[in-house]
Amino acid sequence: MANKNSESDEPRSVDWHVTPNVSPDQALERLVAGNERFVRGEGTTRQVLRETLADLARGQRPFATILGCSDSRVPPELVFDAGPGELFVIRVAGNVFSPEVAGSLQYAGSHLHTPLFVVLGHEGCGAVAAAVETRDSGNQHESRIQLLVDNIAEGLPALDPRLELAERLSQAVESNVRWTVRQILETPEGQARLFEGRLRLVGAIYEIETGHVKFLT
Repeated sequence: MANKNSESDEPRSVDWHVTPNVSPDQALERLVAGNERFVRGEGTTRQVLRETLADLARGQRPFATILGCSDSRVPPELVFDAGPGELFVIRVAGNVFSPEVAGSLQYAGSHLHTPLFVVLGHEGCGAVAAAVETRDSGNQHESRIQLLVDNIAEGLPALDPRLELAERLSQAVESNVRWTVRQILETPEGQARLFEGRLRLVGAIYEIETGHVKFLT
């Protein structure tokens, strides 16, 4: 966790600029500190100065890439109290891995050189719940939704039917995040960057009721 007295946890000016080079660990500390501000209700005012827009027009240098769910309750920029140009965000229902997502992640790594990648799931994910329902009861969905659901169901482990539905869904959400992380790590690009020591990829779960982000180990 970030040190409460560290510079990364201090309130920031609203004058966001292009992010300088940071290490993967520093990037993670910035996300943790930003989420702590969000939970405390101390997020930075969402005002963008003209000078900031002019800087961003010349290019972007995000310090982290977030693959998150499309759920309207989980906006990464607010959850991590990040300003324009600080996060490269990819959002798709169920934070699933697909060829299109893979292309976006490859761009973030190869062209933007973000040092940190986060797969961000969340409590009560409807896409994950649909995957559990399909696997347990055989319920089918509309064609394209079913493709997404099948992608999630493929990575779900056996869940104890004696558990309450909420507990089973909680386990499924975490399993889905870990499944997406595993798929990313198994790509040729992921393997190459791991070998080079240039990739840090972590999973995380957003708690809807508290706003807290739990990073998985």
